[in-house]
Amino acid sequence: MIFLLICKDKPGHIQTRIDTRPEHVAYLNRLNDEGKLKFAGPMLDTAGQATGSLVAVEAASRAEAEGIATDDPYSKAGLFESVVVQQWNWTFNNPENA
Repeated sequence: MIFLLICKDKPGHIQTRIDTRPEHVAYLNRLNDEGKLKFAGPMLDTAGQATGSLVAVEAASRAEAEGIATDDPYSKAGLFESVVVQQWNWTFNNPENA
């Protein structure tokens, strides 16, 4: 199953994002190597500044997806104001169906 991790940053925590980015990217690379990462990237405000993250992962259960979200270095650093874990069905432009 695919789950979206919709993570909203705490206001005023851009430095936490910057400081933790190398560990976050390494974590996503590990998920990618394990075949769990579908896609990921920052959500941006109108000025192009990151305000959160959208991460799509393959997980066997909601609990596994929640664990992936909890283990993200951004989460551990206290960057996120909120995290929503939502099951998702990739219907259009799914590269696995191409």
